Amino acid sequence: MNGINLCDHRAKEWDMKQIKEASKMIPVMAQADVLVVGSGPGGLAAALAACREGMDTMLVERFGCFGGNITQASVESIAWYRHAGTVESEGIGFEFEVRAKEMGASRKEPQSQSEALDTEMFKYVADMLIEEAGIKPVLHCLAVEAVMEGGAIRGIITESKSGRQAILAKRVIDATGDADIACRAGAPYQIAQKQDLLGVTVTFSCSGVHKAQFLEYVKTHPASLKNWAEETSGKEAHLLSPYLAEPFRKAKEAGEIPDDVEIAGTWSSLTEQGDATYLNLVYMLGFDATNVRDLTRAEMEGRKQAMWAIAAMKKYTPGFENAKLRTFGSSLGIRESRKIIGRCTITRHDVMNQARFDDAIGIFPEFLDGYGIVIIPTTGRYFQVPYGIMVPQKVDNLLVAGRCVAGDQISHAATRQMMCCAVTGQGAGVAAAVSIKQNSTCSKVDIKQVQKSLQKQGVRIS
Repeated sequence: MNGINLCDHRAKEWDMKQIKEASKMIPVMAQADVLVVGSGPGGLAAALAACREGMDTMLVERFGCFGGNITQASVESIAWYRHAGTVESEGIGFEFEVRAKEMGASRKEPQSQSEALDTEMFKYVADMLIEEAGIKPVLHCLAVEAVMEGGAIRGIITESKSGRQAILAKRVIDATGDADIACRAGAPYQIAQKQDLLGVTVTFSCSGVHKAQFLEYVKTHPASLKNWAEETSGKEAHLLSPYLAEPFRKAKEAGEIPDDVEIAGTWSSLTEQGDATYLNLVYMLGFDATNVRDLTRAEMEGRKQAMWAIAAMKKYTPGFENAKLRTFGSSLGIRESRKIIGRCTITRHDVMNQARFDDAIGIFPEFLDGYGIVIIPTTGRYFQVPYGIMVPQKVDNLLVAGRCVAGDQISHAATRQMMCCAVTGQGAGVAAAVSIKQNSTCSKVDIKQVQKSLQKQGVRIS
């Protein structure tokens, strides 16, 4: 008999709080040199980097498309910090923009020298990048456990429509965003209290927008980063921002939005057909992205607030009179959850003072957005990203890429950014490959060779 039988001799071990599951043999679905779990900017960059180093690479994603926050939360403005004086990271993150533009999958981003990605078309862009590289893709597959051998990871256990299966690999890269694999492998991590975590967002888009009327309204009601940032470096004061708050203030004064709800945020690109393709207006605090009940409440509450936002814009925003909901983001936009305790930690001082590291695997512009701080890299300042923040303690042959790398609260306002996630992803992919070639562990890999290989892939190290 398959399944869990509560009526057999083990029933006495079952109560209302827990069920004992019988052990069973788990089939191995596949084996690879490098296994990347999660396909956001960090995971996608990691898989591409490892494959370009000649590794047999597999990329596992729980949803039905690759791209993470780009395709799931419709975050199209992945480099809105870029201005004339910005020194860029280069590498695979920048390649996302270039390839999207070549494939007709981007538009001009309204506040910067960057591309706003067409997040629906980027699903196809990611497919093409993966197919061309020769990465082995697996969609609709959730990683639920780590396979360990002593203190080293050997693979993962997955759940999917194909059942419970294992994937084994010489190196594993956790790009889940929530450090799911590191956590299940026993690596130490930290997570802030709910009230201290960055908020979550249900993004949405609208159709039926009169573009010219709305842009005229924006022109006569200009906003700057000072409208929503508590702390800047000062040089941001003159920069315009696609920030929208007045319609929601009016709706609240009219009793149309509850007093305890704060709706305000940014819009991005507008099409000639009248689509506002990315509205980031719902920001909700007090949710833990590793708690399934919190995720459920946030999704439902966020959709409710989005509908209040649309009603307010229809009534109080010129150009939105005939607007209606076009799409919700396919999944909640998460900014913060678990962060590993790494072999080293990046700090506020590092990201705000152009830190340099001997084990740098890339650079990132001095761009921070979070906890009330917004700093835009208009003067060429940047910090180096150290390899050690991706190497968890107590578990070997596992690397972590993306927003769950080791750092303090304010450094997270920089490392969580999608372009920085691509930097850590590419660094992890190359480091995993080099460690296999050298027959060394991830913690003892020759960092000089990693840096040389990254530079060959077009990454800026210094």
